[in-house]
Amino acid sequence: MTSKVTYLGDLRTEAVHEASQTVLYTDAPTDNNGKGEMFSPTDLVATALAACALTIMGIAARTHQIDITGSYCEVVKNMAAAPRRISGIDIVFHMKGQEFSSKQRTLLENAARTCPVFYSLNEAIEKNLEFIW
Repeated sequence: MTSKVTYLGDLRTEAVHEASQTVLYTDAPTDNNGKGEMFSPTDLVATALAACALTIMGIAARTHQIDITGSYCEVVKNMAAAPRRISGIDIVFHMKGQEFSSKQRTLLENAARTCPVFYSLNEAIEKNLEFIW
């Protein structure tokens, strides 16, 4: 089992990660009858893409002795209606740690675009990745 998710009422869930016992809560967003006090499930999907991309970039960076420490992403999730769904995810990567050669930039950008979450998301979801070096 990966996690156990419990509905707490009032459009809120509690998710417990089985291996670490880390707890995460979600809340429905304000535009969908919720309080918007925590990540919504769709926020987590968009955030998971950024976290996965940075993780795979980190693996590639470590393999090639590239320092990306302090790099971060800004994530924007775009929603569509009828049916309500994620229509797009915009991620801006702010790359820190060192000066990057064009070869290193290509390697890291390719790593971001080949992470498991990127491949797992429906092709209808527009995934815009921008890198600020």
